[in-house]
Amino acid sequence: MAQWDALVGAALASLAARRLLFNTRLISLAPPPPPSETFAGPEPWDRDTVEVQIDRNSLQQWLAANGVVSSKEDEVNRKLVLFSGNDYMCLSSHPVVREAAVKAAQEYGMGPRGSSLICGYTTYHKLVEESLAKLQKKEDCLLCPTGFSANTAVMTALGSISSLLSAGRKPAEDERIAIFSDALNHASTIDGIRLVERQQEAVAFVYKHRDMSHLDSLLSSCSFERKVVVTDSIFSMDGDFALLPELVKLRRKYGFLLVVDDAHGTLVCGENGGGVPELFACQNDIDICLGSLSKGVGCQGGFIACSGDLCLKEGDMAKINYLGSCAVFCFFDQT
Repeated sequence: MAQWDALVGAALASLAARRLLFNTRLISLAPPPPPSETFAGPEPWDRDTVEVQIDRNSLQQWLAANGVVSSKEDEVNRKLVLFSGNDYMCLSSHPVVREAAVKAAQEYGMGPRGSSLICGYTTYHKLVEESLAKLQKKEDCLLCPTGFSANTAVMTALGSISSLLSAGRKPAEDERIAIFSDALNHASTIDGIRLVERQQEAVAFVYKHRDMSHLDSLLSSCSFERKVVVTDSIFSMDGDFALLPELVKLRRKYGFLLVVDDAHGTLVCGENGGGVPELFACQNDIDICLGSLSKGVGCQGGFIACSGDLCLKEGDMAKINYLGSCAVFCFFDQT
């Protein structure tokens, strides 16, 4: 990881020389939150997350498309129980969550009122980031509007390192980032990779789904020095797990940056809800862990939790932020 520390350090020096390195964000102070309440287990209101009522025409079309002849009972009871949602813990309908949302809207209004870099960042955001960082055993965390934007931002930020180090010109091929992506990674990751490829900042290598032999072969034959491996922790369409222990072994062998999208594992897997990395006891071996707040958390948004390997020795924390239209690594003083 010494190589990546040097790369990030050089990129920061380039940002500082251009006066693009922001050292802080304006925090809007808010009163401390009330004592938290615990989730005791499934309750009657949990059914609200899976039971929906649909209009008559939609029901008739759906039944007809599936070869089902509707009855008068269907006309009266138009409720369906869905098992395709992502609200795994049923927290979106929990009374504590509902009450907190109502109270926040009444006291602070709606909408962000600006980007987090300008005036849309509060102590509540900071508390959430600190809690997520602790959950993922990382030094710090950055909230994003969605999990989709978090994945795209990370790929864009990694690619931007090549541009920052190429001194105003397009990076030469050997200066680009080599990104190795599982064939079944989420579309948000793929979109981010395509973007940095289009900007000629990275070159993508797709390895067969969960095929560590294929990945090993691609890594060993790649002449690029700057390597990144990105994978979902739980693949959204197939439901299978990434082979994180094997990926960790390859990380030690090749020294690549390991990025894991734990959108479907956060609060669902692991003894403490730390996700698939906690389940496989490898949280400390993952450099960047991403997640979604719209699944296990039952809310909306995404997050990026950064490894201590991306921190400066002075105690500054690696974060990803948007400057103009480009996501770049920025460091924020924690003292």
